[in-house]
Amino acid sequence: MDTTDDFEIFLVATPGLEGPLLEEARERGFAGAEPVAGGIAFRGGWPEVWRANLEMRGAAKVLARIGAFRAMHLAQLDKRARKFPWAEVLRADVPVKVEATCRRSRIYHAGAAAQRIARALTEELGAPVAEDAPLRLMARIEDDLVTLSLDTSGEPLHRRGHKEAVNKAPLRETLAALFLRECGYDGTEPLVDPMCGSGTFPIEAAEIAAGLAPGRARRFAFEDLASFDPAAWADMRAPRPGPAPVPRYHGYDRDAGAIRMSTANAARAGVEGWTRFACQPVSDLVPPEGGPGLVMVNPPYGARIGNRKLLFGLYATLGQVLQARFQGWRVGLVTADAGLAKVTGLPFLPKGAPVAHGGMKVWLHRTDILR
Repeated sequence: MDTTDDFEIFLVATPGLEGPLLEEARERGFAGAEPVAGGIAFRGGWPEVWRANLEMRGAAKVLARIGAFRAMHLAQLDKRARKFPWAEVLRADVPVKVEATCRRSRIYHAGAAAQRIARALTEELGAPVAEDAPLRLMARIEDDLVTLSLDTSGEPLHRRGHKEAVNKAPLRETLAALFLRECGYDGTEPLVDPMCGSGTFPIEAAEIAAGLAPGRARRFAFEDLASFDPAAWADMRAPRPGPAPVPRYHGYDRDAGAIRMSTANAARAGVEGWTRFACQPVSDLVPPEGGPGLVMVNPPYGARIGNRKLLFGLYATLGQVLQARFQGWRVGLVTADAGLAKVTGLPFLPKGAPVAHGGMKVWLHRTDILR
C-alpha cells in the first residue's frame, strides 16, 4: 500500500452531529462522502487522510481502514495477520497499541484476538507493542471479517494545539465548529458570545473567516507511519494567504479570568487581531458595529456549573437583552436544559437531535432573524 492506494477513510462523528459533519466533508471536497454508523466514510489515499486531519473542523478523529481479511478461529487470525503487509504502513521503530472488538463472530475473545495480532506485528515487523503507545491499531471482527484500522489523528482533533487555558466544562472546538455550521455561519458576519468562557466561539469564527486550517498547529499520529511523506505534508500545511478578516468576533464574560484566558488563547491561535474580548455582564450587552450577525452562546446549564435556580434569572436577562437590542440578528444557544432555554422567551425553531457532550446531552436552540 503506497500513498496512491485507495482505501476507506472514516471520520468519527460526535453523536448527534453526523449531518453537519457530512455537509462539511462534502464542502471540503471529499468525494463520495456518505453517512455510516458512527460517522462519515469516503475513499481516498494517504494525502486525503492528511488533509482530513488538517482541514476538518468537526471530526473527532480520522481513521484509515488499512485492510481486511476473513478469520474463523484464532489460528487463522494468527496466520493471516502474519501475512499482512505491515511494513507498507507501519514502522518497525514506532510502538503500537493493539485493540480488538468482536461481534457475531466465531472469534469471540477480543483480548485473545488482540494478542495474536500484536504477536504477529512484533514477530513479523519487529514493531514494539505497548499499552501506552500513541499509535493505535484497531481490529474489528464482525461476522468473521477482520477489519484493520489505524487512528491517524492521535490526540482527539478538538485539541488544536493552541488552547492552553480553559474554564470549567469547556465546549470542544469540534462541537463549536459544527454548531456554528448549523446556524449557517461562514465567517462573513459578526459573531457575539456574551458568555465566552475560554473564547471557543469567537476564536473558531475568526479562524473560519481567515481560512485557517484547524490542524495547522499540532502533530498527528500519521507522521509516525511508513506511508508518511514529510515533504508533501509540509507543502499541504503551508499557509495559504487569504483575505484578512475585519475584527468583528466578540467575546464577553463577567469573569475577568475568562477574558484573560480567551485573550491568551486567541493570541496562541494567531487570531488576536480579529477578536475582541471584554469583561462585562449580560445586562450590558449591546450589538457591535458591523452587524447584524450571529449571537452564539453556551451558558452554564446548572448540571456541572452554577445553581439551576439562580440560572433562570440569567437566561431570562439574556433573552430580554437580545430581544430588545439585537433585532436583525440570529441566535444559537447550547444548553442541556430545555426549561432554561424556554425562559429566554426567544422564538426558537424546532430543536434537532441531542448531542453528546462530556457525559451529558445538549441541544442547539436556534432562532431565525430576530424581529
